Amino acid sequence: MITTHSFMETASNMEGVAFDENAAFSGFRNLSLRDEAPTSQSNGVFSRANRELHDRIRLAPQGPRELTFITRDNYAKARLYKQKGIPNRVNLSSGPTNCRSIEERSTMADAESGGRRSGGGYGGRGHQNSKKRRYRGDDDDHYERRPQRRRYQEPLAQKVRRELLQIAESQTRTPEDDARNIATIVVEGFDDLEMVKSFHELILQLVLEQPFKIPFVAVVIIYANQQKTEIAEETLARAGQKAQQFAEAGSWRDFKLVLRFLACLQRICDGEGVFPILDELFNKAADLQEQSAEDAVGLELVKIILLTIPYALQERSPAFEERTRDLLAKTEIIADAPHTLHSLVDPYPAVPEGVERPMAASSVISLLQKQLQHESENNWEFSCIPKLIQNVAPGPDGEAAVKKHTFPTIIIPEAVNPGSRPLFPEIYFSLYADQELETVPPTTDISSTLLRDSLVDTINMLDFNRTAVAQCLIDLDLYWAQGTFVGRGKQFDTLRELAADGKKIWKPEDMAVDAVFSQIFQLPSPEHRLVYFHSVITECCKVAPAAIAPSLGRAIRFLYTNVDYMDLELAYRFLDWFAHHLSNFEFRWKWTEWTGDVDKTNLHPKKAFIVGIIDKEIRLSFAKRIRETLPQIYHPLISEGKEKDTPDFKYASDQVPFAKEAREIHGLLRNKAPDGAFAGPLTAIARASLDHSPTSNPLLPATDAFVTAICFLGSKSLSHVLSCIDRCKDRLLALGRGQLVTTHPDTTTENGDNDALEAQPEIVTGDGAAVKRQIVQSVVSYWRDHPGIAVSLVDKLLNYTVLTPQSVLEWALMTGSSGLPDAGAQAADGADATNDGMGMGVGEAGGPREAGRAGSKLAEAYVYEMVASTVAKVTGRVRQIVAMRTRGEVPEQHVAMLDEHLERERADMRGMLESVKDAVGGVASGAADGMIEAEGQVPVSQEDLQLRKQWGLRWYKVFERKGIVEEGVVGEAAVQMAAEVARKAAEEAEANDARLAVKEETGTDEVKMEDANGEANGYGDVANGDDEIR
Repeated sequence: MITTHSFMETASNMEGVAFDENAAFSGFRNLSLRDEAPTSQSNGVFSRANRELHDRIRLAPQGPRELTFITRDNYAKARLYKQKGIPNRVNLSSGPTNCRSIEERSTMADAESGGRRSGGGYGGRGHQNSKKRRYRGDDDDHYERRPQRRRYQEPLAQKVRRELLQIAESQTRTPEDDARNIATIVVEGFDDLEMVKSFHELILQLVLEQPFKIPFVAVVIIYANQQKTEIAEETLARAGQKAQQFAEAGSWRDFKLVLRFLACLQRICDGEGVFPILDELFNKAADLQEQSAEDAVGLELVKIILLTIPYALQERSPAFEERTRDLLAKTEIIADAPHTLHSLVDPYPAVPEGVERPMAASSVISLLQKQLQHESENNWEFSCIPKLIQNVAPGPDGEAAVKKHTFPTIIIPEAVNPGSRPLFPEIYFSLYADQELETVPPTTDISSTLLRDSLVDTINMLDFNRTAVAQCLIDLDLYWAQGTFVGRGKQFDTLRELAADGKKIWKPEDMAVDAVFSQIFQLPSPEHRLVYFHSVITECCKVAPAAIAPSLGRAIRFLYTNVDYMDLELAYRFLDWFAHHLSNFEFRWKWTEWTGDVDKTNLHPKKAFIVGIIDKEIRLSFAKRIRETLPQIYHPLISEGKEKDTPDFKYASDQVPFAKEAREIHGLLRNKAPDGAFAGPLTAIARASLDHSPTSNPLLPATDAFVTAICFLGSKSLSHVLSCIDRCKDRLLALGRGQLVTTHPDTTTENGDNDALEAQPEIVTGDGAAVKRQIVQSVVSYWRDHPGIAVSLVDKLLNYTVLTPQSVLEWALMTGSSGLPDAGAQAADGADATNDGMGMGVGEAGGPREAGRAGSKLAEAYVYEMVASTVAKVTGRVRQIVAMRTRGEVPEQHVAMLDEHLERERADMRGMLESVKDAVGGVASGAADGMIEAEGQVPVSQEDLQLRKQWGLRWYKVFERKGIVEEGVVGEAAVQMAAEVARKAAEEAEANDARLAVKEETGTDEVKMEDANGEANGYGDVANGDDEIR
């Protein structure tokens, strides 16, 4: 379309009047702005046209003129006409702009637009409809109508889901407005069955996955109940069903969250609400505590009671307050009683007398008990919980218009199911609590436990989406009462000013970091893999780096300062996380803060931590890069060998005994020779060793040469070394049995005759257990500068059954390398070819030098890693057998054989744990063989002796706890209890199936009351799984 604007200006009119260029060209500019996206061919032409028209109009002499503003397509066509000599419709010559009349332009356009209408014009789109043109004006004849965007109406179910998921997340709307809006949408669209079903499912899903939104979700139901009682009735029924299912399955955390949701809905329920259920929970807890002093399930039930009370009291009632006081009087007996297993989960068990504990490490239920008693004196304030329910609109009589429902009936099973995860007393672990500046709630305030409980549940329930967890943690301040937290990222100077004014200075980022670390340092084991919690912290740093980084720095300094007294397992968890975290942020840290600990002895916990961190960083990167990130004082901790990707082959030098035979073995391995080809060089080494010392084990030097050659050949990658081990597996297994076959059926004579078939094989024998320890020693010796690779290879050799768990533990803790006769040294007049100090045990007696180092390897991070992974492999295998036994996955005829196998594996596990405890216990008491012999022979400082005892004690605590935990999972009593629970669950499932079958045959909803959880609760057919959310 050509749009014409005529401005008739005469010289007389313009005299003495300034030409308003902006006003004259406002239409020109407006046209440029409203014109839609240009075509690729005309965009440049149109922009040039605008500039050219603007210049010519501005520079033309004043007088009558007709200005023509054009669109990009028509201008491009006009330029094309001019180039081809066709009479143009737009004259671009100098001087005043002359144009054809509108009628002439219209006629020419009609004559020339036929091709376009048939598909030739407008970029070949060809979608113009000539029949519609008669309804347009003449000026619109060439107007290109672009297709309008299709209008999209969001489905109601999707809209409700979006609004519900975002409730309380807006910083511009109040949560009450969000709740009212959602309730209105649901009520108005109640006829949409899909929306209603999605709404009820999402309600319970939010309750289970985002616990801090429970009060807001409850308000939605309360608002909806004012207009549509069916919504609240259905919600209560579904929540009651879920709570019953979770109680029967032993899913106590899910049960706690659903019960909290029901407590928030007491406002719309008749009767005493949740308090009868709390009474029943206490009765079960009391019975469990009477049966066993080590019971932890009863503690979990008491914790559920105490955590539900604050939400139940949001509906203020004198009767509810009286019931609460009665409950607290009863729970005090259990909450304040010291538990026998409390010391096993203490994060700082090695604090000496006279040293202030880093944290109180109080029991969670004892804290809750005291905090609730304190709240009772303050009129049940619960300042952190948002006060939303009281804002329901009043009815005509001035009272809240609340329509009441029957509270769902929930019966706790007679035989309480402990659940799939072992329960232990829970410690309140906090890095920031009870310090000079209270950036988190003090342990005397119930806000500390309420906030922590919701945060921990969110972290553990949303483990499938770490990004969502990080965002929830950063937005923590949105979900609690206004004024609970200060602004995000507040500096400490500002916090001090606020604290001086008597204001709260609780930082949401400190609460978030504190909660994540409480899960990393949870004893006896975290709920998820540690790498998940590592990734949550990393995501938090990405979402809000300015707020999280200072909090993390304070946490790291606190943990490092108190690493001397920390539980050993937690210290290594800290080490693993710190190295992993630095690797995600270019290995940057203020290492200068720790330079004072670099010169300390390697036995000092802080020095051992620094050495372990550097080794972990090198594993995650390479030595040269890590060296560049460290100050000069740390460089001696990175040896030259760490910068080599492939360690040197010690047998490459002729000065090393048996170098010729070892190089021959390497050549055979590289050429993939058959197994029989190794008999020659291995036999030569064994015979030379016997000739030198007839009483020695001849297999040890042969094994060292063989395993070292395998490590050297496979040093390129893990797949290379695994391929070598797989090819040599039979030879390694034979050596592990203490046998070296010197002739082999595959050996042939020079004439090609297989005469060896008739020969009797010669077998050199030795101590097989010592050979297995030598295999470990050879692997660790070769990878001395990269101990992480050595740990991985030992783990692979365990999988190949070349090594046994006991042999690994003996190498690390009991005999060590110095307990093995060194054939290389024997053959070279004392030259130390095999023993390089790696793998020094804790109770070895290999001479004065070794005795002086007795117990020193307990400070090595890789030694603990090797022992812990070996123990975990054994205990994991026993747990698998127990799981098969209790779940009934084995046919009846194989149960007896499985039980026999379980007894054998369980006995081996117990023996292994006892041997570890005996070895490290001797160091802890100073009664280890090596330590006794060192007295008077080797000068050992009193400080080093005390540090070794401290390491022995820390090791002992760890494996003592592991033994108790495993007994609680795979012991005879635990297996019997698990089998009983599984049997009752199977009987209940059969009863449910029978009731459902009767129901289908009769065609009615009548169900016989065959157990206590049937018709009386209204949940006779709940277990069909139709309403499962997760």
